[in-house]
Amino acid sequence: MMFSSGPSIPELNDRAREIFRRVVEGYIADGQPVGSKSLAAGLELSSASIRSVMADLERLGLLAAPHTSAGRLPTETGLRLFVDGMMQVAEPSAAERAAIERELSSSGPVETALARTSALLSSLSACAGVVMVPAREPRLRQMSLVPLGEGRALAVLVGDDGDVENRLIELAPGTDVSALEQAGNYITSQLAGRTLAEASRAMHRELASERAQLDDAARDLVSRGLAVWSEDAARRPVLIVRGQANLLDETAVGDLERVRMLIDDIERSEQVAALLDNAREADGARIFIGSENKLFSLSGSSVIAAPYRDRDGKVVGVVGVIGPTRLNYARLVPMVDFTARSLGNSLDVRAGHSGR
Repeated sequence: MMFSSGPSIPELNDRAREIFRRVVEGYIADGQPVGSKSLAAGLELSSASIRSVMADLERLGLLAAPHTSAGRLPTETGLRLFVDGMMQVAEPSAAERAAIERELSSSGPVETALARTSALLSSLSACAGVVMVPAREPRLRQMSLVPLGEGRALAVLVGDDGDVENRLIELAPGTDVSALEQAGNYITSQLAGRTLAEASRAMHRELASERAQLDDAARDLVSRGLAVWSEDAARRPVLIVRGQANLLDETAVGDLERVRMLIDDIERSEQVAALLDNAREADGARIFIGSENKLFSLSGSSVIAAPYRDRDGKVVGVVGVIGPTRLNYARLVPMVDFTARSLGNSLDVRAGHSGR
């Protein structure tokens, strides 16, 4: 990803660098503009000298002055410069690491672990926690086609993990109930134990060879009954989001429109999943600040995301947090990174247990 060009840290003298760092850290701490008087308390400089440096930093595009305040805020360019060149990361505390590992060691389905991960990240970060779930490929145990009347049927798929999913399918005029039963029995008896992708391939081979002892109506139902899952899975990003309410903190009172836009953006799960997908090839956590990603450019929000991998090093999903640009990047980047590694380890352990 290409970021906005701007001055580099070496181009700033020691005085400018220190003032810039303090403005950014002050803004991250409370979300408010930082004025020269508050900076003067920790620097052996007059307020006039500090204002002069801040004006220089503003001309460089690193700081901005809100209309309602004489203080300064970092711009997105300034935040990127700080994150890339000045930030000193703080590793998760022992308590935070223990909390993350404790949640991930809990028994239960993978989806439960992922939901807990998202909720825990939200709690620890005071942001929205997000987890992009690895594509699930349940193996079939049973499929039934239940007539509903008015030219519709309910396709009921039972996976070998006990999960049940339902889909509505349209029936051709005059479809007999016996065709529904025949199609369901065929799928269950011939294709059980395979994933949907495997089942679809095997089904098409069987139907093409005409080995399947099915009438035309049942053949059509078999084909459409499985296809409805394959099509839906390809279109639907599997995203778990927790903690949107955290975005409505005390600093959001004067900026409710921005927060409303952010929450609306998060509801667009397909676009959020596409954004997180940009972090899949990263070695660790990636940071997207404000307009660096189109989805959250209007709400002025940031995303920290990291891929998690299986035991073979293959990326299976992405975990992260979404919040205002004043995120505590130094604390959250290593936390997201640690969570991603721990999540990958947890999924490997679960896979090992299920294979016994």
